Amino acid sequence: MPYKKPWGGRFRDATHAGLEKFSASVAFDRRLYRHDLRGSLAHARMLTAIGVLSEAEFNQIENGLEHIRRQIERGDFQWRESLEDVHMNIEARLVELIGDSGKKLHTARSRNDQIATDLRLYLREQVDELCRSLSALQRALAERASAEAGTILPGFTHLQSAQPITFGHHLLAWNEMLQRDYERLRECRARVNRSPLGSAALAGSGFAIDRQMTAKELGFEQVCGNSLDAVSDRDFAIEFNAVAALLMVHLSRMAEEIVLWCSDAFHFIDLGDAFCTGSSIMPQKKNPDVAELARGKCARVSGNLMALLMLMKAQPLAYNRDNQEDKEALFDSVDTALSCVEMFAAFVPQMVLHRDVMLAAAKRGYATATDLADYLVGKQVPFRDAHQTVGKIVNFALQAKAELSEIKLADLQRFHAAIEKDVYAVLSVEGSVKARDHIGGTAPKRVAAAAKRVLRMLDSRVV
Repeated sequence: MPYKKPWGGRFRDATHAGLEKFSASVAFDRRLYRHDLRGSLAHARMLTAIGVLSEAEFNQIENGLEHIRRQIERGDFQWRESLEDVHMNIEARLVELIGDSGKKLHTARSRNDQIATDLRLYLREQVDELCRSLSALQRALAERASAEAGTILPGFTHLQSAQPITFGHHLLAWNEMLQRDYERLRECRARVNRSPLGSAALAGSGFAIDRQMTAKELGFEQVCGNSLDAVSDRDFAIEFNAVAALLMVHLSRMAEEIVLWCSDAFHFIDLGDAFCTGSSIMPQKKNPDVAELARGKCARVSGNLMALLMLMKAQPLAYNRDNQEDKEALFDSVDTALSCVEMFAAFVPQMVLHRDVMLAAAKRGYATATDLADYLVGKQVPFRDAHQTVGKIVNFALQAKAELSEIKLADLQRFHAAIEKDVYAVLSVEGSVKARDHIGGTAPKRVAAAAKRVLRMLDSRVV
């Protein structure tokens, strides 16, 4: 006997075929099947504990849900669009398998609190997976930073050569951004990990349910405090997407630098053949597609955030069917962020550095001009005067087509009598980075120590 729509009792006419297709979500929400089965089992166990289900009925439900799980994972489960969503497809199959006991499972529950529970279980799992992947990327960066603590390259502001830094220092700057992303994910997880189950449609249940029991079984840290809010809240999805969007902005910044560094104009690094593709028309091309794609995918996740914000804008309490539209945006952001982090973690250890090119670039562009100004300050010259003096020296160097370290002492002394022969120690890029010897500075020993701290922190991290 075909399974009738559970809400069809008050309807005389069949659902319009176009509406069935228009309103169905099973094509995308079926990925929540594990979480739906888990929530259903916890709910059934609670109903048994309060006497709504008998032990025999619970055993039937438990065995039926397990049968369905195996069917789905074998690919034998028949998903039906006419049954709208993952919940009704599973319930219909359960009733087919075990009869009336299956019909009792939905006692004291609504699809409203059911989907809210499924989404929270799913997102909690995905947050943990993304945290693990972020940790792997952070480890790759810290290990590479440790190995490249003394590798010099130019640091930029306005994409103009500014001061020499070390490659390890640059990688640890990336890590700082990702560490904040990790912290935000953990904070987001705490708000995800609250149970809406038992809120039913919007007002709670007339049965003497035990929400703490189901929350504990499902690993939730607490229950949502208001049934009306619990079924309509999607803040947790928006918050996750906001964190994911910022993470993707960080990855896009990293990706842009990768693209620049791989270009012939920079030639600082090579990503290797495994992470690049060629051109269909230009045989010589080797394109850093992994970085370009990550840079582009940032737009998707940012767009998903806007979609979720607009979805919830002006929605009255409690649940509205609008919220069916939350899943595709959320799923896409999860998948996109996770895949990008995994790809970065894969290619960072494989990057080939052209250290000689980096060093040569760091020696161009008068990157030690600030060091020369600091040198004059050390000779009791006020900083603003020192700044003016060095600006004139740079102008002289430009006219002479020489680097600062190539200017003769006598010429330097024409600009300020305080300059002595020890000035050349600060005009080298090696001396410049070595002088930044403080917490957060680019001095090689500070970079090595910072990388070591990151690795110790990662070793103690539990995800």
